[in-house]
Amino acid sequence: MSTESEKKNAVNEEKHALGRKLGFLAVLAIGVGTTVGSGIFSSVGEVSGAAGSAVMTILAFLVGGIIMIPQILAYAELSSAYPENGGAYVYFKEAGSKFLAFLSGWIGFWGTDTPGISIMALAIANYIGFLTGLSGLVLKLIGVVFILFYMWTHIRSVETGSKIQTVITILKIIPFVLMIAIGLFYLRGDLLSTPAIAGAPVGILALLSAISATTWSYDGMQSAAWIAGEVKNPRKNMPRALIMTVLFVTLLYTGLSTVITGLLPLDKLIASEAPVAEAMAQIPFIGPIAGILTAVLAIVVINGSLTSLILFQPRQQWSMAQDGLWFRAFGRVHPKWETPVLSIVVQCAVGILFMFAGSITDLLGYFTFALLLRNTFTMAAIFWLRKKENYKPSFTMPVWQLTTVLAIAFSFILLVSTFMWAPGPSLIASAIGVITGWPAYRYFLKTQKPFETPSYDPVE
Repeated sequence: MSTESEKKNAVNEEKHALGRKLGFLAVLAIGVGTTVGSGIFSSVGEVSGAAGSAVMTILAFLVGGIIMIPQILAYAELSSAYPENGGAYVYFKEAGSKFLAFLSGWIGFWGTDTPGISIMALAIANYIGFLTGLSGLVLKLIGVVFILFYMWTHIRSVETGSKIQTVITILKIIPFVLMIAIGLFYLRGDLLSTPAIAGAPVGILALLSAISATTWSYDGMQSAAWIAGEVKNPRKNMPRALIMTVLFVTLLYTGLSTVITGLLPLDKLIASEAPVAEAMAQIPFIGPIAGILTAVLAIVVINGSLTSLILFQPRQQWSMAQDGLWFRAFGRVHPKWETPVLSIVVQCAVGILFMFAGSITDLLGYFTFALLLRNTFTMAAIFWLRKKENYKPSFTMPVWQLTTVLAIAFSFILLVSTFMWAPGPSLIASAIGVITGWPAYRYFLKTQKPFETPSYDPVE
């Protein structure tokens, strides 16, 4: 006869399924909330410096969003074929390479996921420091509080967490939309029509250079694919939300770049460390408080990115644990809250440790190449996946061969440009990822047992 303790342990061992509780708006909020982050506050100046003129800057943001469409269409197809948590990890696994699947999650955990949490939290704290005058350790502790708050929120309920994500996303978008609407009345035609600055590249070279500079502003639109296993009617909602994300963000960034370049002379824009604030200062009744408004806006915007990261990123390690490629305990789900508690807690804890380890910007730079390589391979995996009998996406890309080639090509161009910019760190990052990844992969294969029962509710 089993004791109460044994029965409880059996329940805990079996409880690892995640319910489908997220609707279309929640998925859209994750995509938009992750993408529209701190990058937009500095990238406009970088893009303008590469473009050399206002018109080219605006065109770069427009085209930069358009060339993301093939990649997003690819993720829309992949997530409708395999509506599971884990994103690229799942696609590599289904394509037949368990090691590449593991490696994508291994590098992601150490290279971007946990450092991403710490960078967002520190960015929020720094803007609070700007408003309050606080500095040093106090700001880091404030960053820790934000991480712990969102950690607890997403542990207690994925539904509550997604509602907070949706509210913050709306709050962060409204000021941008208002800035565009109000700024249009104060645009200076002479600034928009100013010829390219002396010595800047012109024509297609200027456009290509500027488009490359927009890439980081558009990064994150595919993030909702990492939580597809908890989306209601994913075969319908995932493609719709991903496509709506890329269209909305493209329009938003194109509108913002139009207003900013139409309010601020290009030379000032290029030299500015706070282009959004300086552009807002050109609007008469906003001018005196532009800095404060921008700091408040930045806090709201980055909060949206932070809560999004804590919501979707831990799902990859949860998915890996399901297959015995991560610590088994990460694959269990709280019997009451129905969330992967340990996976969320550990990722946030490592993120907090990174906050006190000094600057991690260089670390992120080292892993950029490897992560771009992963993205390129993810697009290429479609050619293998389409040959499999179980590959039955509800959404298929138009002219899929051409669309896939374009997605691979655009990702590969960025990959090459990153390598040319930092060949040493790129090679070192790839080597570190593979050298540490292989023994870790073998370790998990030998020591961890996969879960045997289905881990998702049936797909509608």
